Amino acid sequence: MKTQRKQLIAWLFKITQHFYTKYFKKNEPWHIKKKHLLQFPKETFGYHLGTFLEKNGFDLIPKAERHDAYHVMTGYNTNEEDEIALQFLCFGNGKRSIYLFSVITIGSIILPEYWKYYIKSYHIGKNANAFYNLDYKRLLDTSISKLRSSIFINLNY
Repeated sequence: MKTQRKQLIAWLFKITQHFYTKYFKKNEPWHIKKKHLLQFPKETFGYHLGTFLEKNGFDLIPKAERHDAYHVMTGYNTNEEDEIALQFLCFGNGKRSIYLFSVITIGSIILPEYWKYYIKSYHIGKNANAFYNLDYKRLLDTSISKLRSSIFINLNY
């Protein structure tokens, strides 16, 4: 039963992603390819973003690049419960959007057994310095360890 609920979440992410980026996201796409990110020095955020994409078989989604940046910064995986937990973390950090509210509401209803994990993620975001609104494109050549330590001061990231 849990597998079917996770498949439902995955399907919902898949069908809403294109619609949301096309009609609701107003920011400009980065116009950067994964192969370019992988050319950054290994200690940089840009390189780590490229390896995250490579490892998961992804390319940057135009106008939604920041979402993959959140994964790299936080270390959250791309499975369904981590995608929901990442939205809770961003909510705790101050991010507000219709998509975020939809994910945390529907995700909590469909996968309630992860509620403690979601609440823990919310508190991590609440206790971190604001990162949800950073211009990650400008930070591609920044040291990933310095970037993480400036955001998650009291956590071991």
